[in-house]
Amino acid sequence: MPMLKTGIFVDAENIRICGGYGMRYNVLASLAGCGHSVLLRANSYIAEDRERTKDPEYRTKLYHYQDVIRQCGFKVIKKFVKHFLDDEGILTTKANADMDLAIDALLQARNLDRIILLTGDGDFVRLILALQNMGCRVEVIGFKNVSNALRETADSYTSGYLIPGLLPVTSSENGEELKGRLRGVAVSYKADRGFGFMRYYSLSEQGLSPETLFFHCSQAVDVHDSMFLDSSNIFEFSLYRNPGNENRLEAREIRHVTGDRPEHVS
Repeated sequence: MPMLKTGIFVDAENIRICGGYGMRYNVLASLAGCGHSVLLRANSYIAEDRERTKDPEYRTKLYHYQDVIRQCGFKVIKKFVKHFLDDEGILTTKANADMDLAIDALLQARNLDRIILLTGDGDFVRLILALQNMGCRVEVIGFKNVSNALRETADSYTSGYLIPGLLPVTSSENGEELKGRLRGVAVSYKADRGFGFMRYYSLSEQGLSPETLFFHCSQAVDVHDSMFLDSSNIFEFSLYRNPGNENRLEAREIRHVTGDRPEHVS
């Protein structure tokens, strides 16, 4: 089977403010190179406020972050924030890299078979259609507030919460990373009996593989029963081997992470 030439385009500001803060670019690069795929292009479009970079502490932190992205094989494209007064005299800021991303994707798509687009912005629907008409497969990854039209137009949509390791699982108490925790969605839930199955992904050299395991609602703290009936809800859980049930793997210590239902309709 021929290798798919893959490109990644990250709308970093949209991802940052829509639930993807702290996303690991090395995991994203690994995902793009799985299976019959080779990563050729990887761009991240980042806003930089030159007023704020006058602060040495902020500048050091920002440039370190950009260096980490580069070390993961990504080209960093900066869009400098502009400050201006509107008609009412209110100071506003703007740093929209949509045009830069769209032009680069269209130009570079001539040498690509597959494009992974990280954003939730519905303004990219027309770009997706153009890329598809050029023969590219377009896969979208987003977190919160993802445009419904964007999901429907893409060849596939995957919640970034469900990609193992892409977003660290942290403790709500102290923010420390929790090892061994997984994220998934409830499927085939039997409300009258209080059990169902949790679908999640594993990531290997072949790519993302769906997995399922049993869960009981009694293992979910502060989760209303009806939430398991909505496939947009994402849950976090631990694996447990139940000695009382032939050592079958089950999901335990379940907690709700987020509702993934689109909030934009455009």
